[in-house]
Amino acid sequence: MKAARPTSGRVLAALFNILGSIDGRSFLDLFAGTGRVGLEAARRGAEPVVWVEVLRDRAEAIKRSLPPGLDSLVLGLELRRALRLLAAKGASFDIIFADPPYLGNWGASLLKLKTLSALLKPEGLMILEHATREPLKTPPPWQVSDRRTYGETTLTFLNLSTSPVQAKEEDE
Repeated sequence: MKAARPTSGRVLAALFNILGSIDGRSFLDLFAGTGRVGLEAARRGAEPVVWVEVLRDRAEAIKRSLPPGLDSLVLGLELRRALRLLAAKGASFDIIFADPPYLGNWGASLLKLKTLSALLKPEGLMILEHATREPLKTPPPWQVSDRRTYGETTLTFLNLSTSPVQAKEEDE
């Protein structure tokens, strides 16, 4: 089993300082690993919180660490399958956080998934953690609203574009 690369304490603190109050906001943690980011979101009042982690033993460990009474779901499924399941259930999220494996262009591939953009609420925020040395190409309908770098780690904040120019590019 590949070792998890948990989000560093510095990046985690910065992320939640940037987000501000997330009380009552829905939160999706993709590539959850240890579940640290979603657990911090829950601690700060996000609800419901959903974790997606392909490795079932890690998913089970996240389940065991959840506080009682939290409106939550842990999916031990492959990412695309989990996204399709959530979409079929009509789920939508205020915040989606993804920390895919560094390098290998995972971030750009993830942003191309239509099921992902369908899960983000219209005013929602997508945050992608990725290696600083791996440039992130942002396909429509995503637009970068902010980018913060912490050493080897970059947090890219994205929104769904609603501009007519962006929509036209999508149709071509």
